[in-house]
Amino acid sequence: MTELSYILPPRRLLKVSGEDRQSFLQGLVSNDVAKVTPDRALWSALLTAQGKFLHDFFIAEQDGTYLLDAEVDRLDDLKRRLSLYRLRAKAAIEVVEDMQVAIAWGDDALKALGLPDEAGAAVPFGGGVAFADPRLAGAGARLYLPDVAALEAAGFAAGDPAAYDRLRISLGLPDGSRDMQVDKAILLENGFDELHGVDWKKGCYVGQELTARTKYRGLIKKRLLPVGIAGPLPEAGAIIEADGKEAGEMRSAVDGPDFAVGLALLRLEALESGARLTVGDTVLTPLTPDWVVLPEKKSA
Repeated sequence: MTELSYILPPRRLLKVSGEDRQSFLQGLVSNDVAKVTPDRALWSALLTAQGKFLHDFFIAEQDGTYLLDAEVDRLDDLKRRLSLYRLRAKAAIEVVEDMQVAIAWGDDALKALGLPDEAGAAVPFGGGVAFADPRLAGAGARLYLPDVAALEAAGFAAGDPAAYDRLRISLGLPDGSRDMQVDKAILLENGFDELHGVDWKKGCYVGQELTARTKYRGLIKKRLLPVGIAGPLPEAGAIIEADGKEAGEMRSAVDGPDFAVGLALLRLEALESGARLTVGDTVLTPLTPDWVVLPEKKSA
């Protein structure tokens, strides 16, 4: 049994309000903002015109406004970039000062919050909003709350951030710029397709053309995947080798009671070869989650 736990991650909220809020965001982000309702949240990203990653965020709706949950250290940059596109749109972008972001997980966590076991399902909770992680319901819930009183009344206790990191990493879920290099990462190398972070039927958005080209021309050459770690914990950015050749780079990693796990951006050709993956004396074992769809191996 996994206890009901919560953490307050280094995330903060932006509020986007005004009568043009939907059309404003719709032309900028990778997902379909029209699908966000009080009952439904989603995961999305802001890209460069060249289709490279800038920011990822979760979007929920409360009282006719959109709440964007993003990295606290990069919140000012996200606000600045969104503001550059606002022009004459009747939309306001503000930092939310009176609510905090929480992540809750554990056995029956969604049930304890009144949520169905469905990615992205949302409900009002504790004066704010709670929703199942839009990427995978098994990752628990995210909450935007004035305080944690309602969360603790529902049976959740303050947990260890490393414990959530182990869950997140084992599921293969990226954590913003910890795992996706700004101005360089490509969404489809980081699971945005399978994890419901891109809508292929919506209209244009910044970086849409190159994102679509990557999908339909089969241009993916790397994937962010969980790895088991045997040996010293590699640093983020450490080069991974296979048979003396560069096979990828480490991203976030965390120790555990049984073994350490991490996320690694791995070249698909190295995965297909089955070669031993190493960082110095540390050996990595790919742990591909069920949700990941890899290209079929090329026949010899």
